[in-house]
Amino acid sequence: MIEGWQIALLFLTGLTAGFVDTLAGGGGLITLPVMLSICPDPVVALGTNKLQSTFGSTSATFHFARAGTLNYLELRRAWLLAFLGSLLGTFLVQQFDPGLLKRIVPVLLFAVAIFVWLRPQLGEQDIHPRLSRVKFDFIFAFGIGLYDGFLGPGTGTFFALAFMLGLGFNMARATANTKALNWASNLASLTLFLCAQKVWFAAGLIMGAGQWLGARAGSRIVVTRGTKFIRPVFLTMVLLITLKMIYVNFFQPHI
Repeated sequence: MIEGWQIALLFLTGLTAGFVDTLAGGGGLITLPVMLSICPDPVVALGTNKLQSTFGSTSATFHFARAGTLNYLELRRAWLLAFLGSLLGTFLVQQFDPGLLKRIVPVLLFAVAIFVWLRPQLGEQDIHPRLSRVKFDFIFAFGIGLYDGFLGPGTGTFFALAFMLGLGFNMARATANTKALNWASNLASLTLFLCAQKVWFAAGLIMGAGQWLGARAGSRIVVTRGTKFIRPVFLTMVLLITLKMIYVNFFQPHI
């Protein structure tokens, strides 16, 4: 059973996370602690978190496509490869210890933040792509999708940077395409949680409703305000994700 105050908390959390995640990623920093606080089973909490985040990525993708910021036809192969990569990553995490990767990723995220901060022109406008679309899809869509299934934090950051550096997209366009591939990787993980019956539907749907509306509002901001608005939010969220991973992997006591 969900109490009245929990319904309000879940909806508002989803609303906030959907807005922030669409702009710059990192919505899990907001939703997962809340879900873990009201769900006694951490695996069910993770599965439910995937359900609600899928609502957000679906909403953002739909509204970006309607605004003409992304093209479904151009993304078909990348979407499928991100989905398959996420499935493989979810399988591999059950076979190997992700401990080393957990310690490397904060360093990579911090490097990304410094790189973007030192390159104020990065993502201001489209530039000539450095990779063909086929190479990009097989290297980055599949590879980052695999990472999302295996570990996850910072996936949106890595996708956005890959779109800007690999395909030369401006930051607004990179953000839109990132949400589409996030949608694929979220859906892959959600599929496995559903098969394992590790999803709390009532909580996930309430939070998902907030996610849908928050992502819709966020996608409008991306389209209308563009790179100058996204950039500081992007850098802030990258640093917050980095700090959280450093704390969890280096300072939080493990029992």
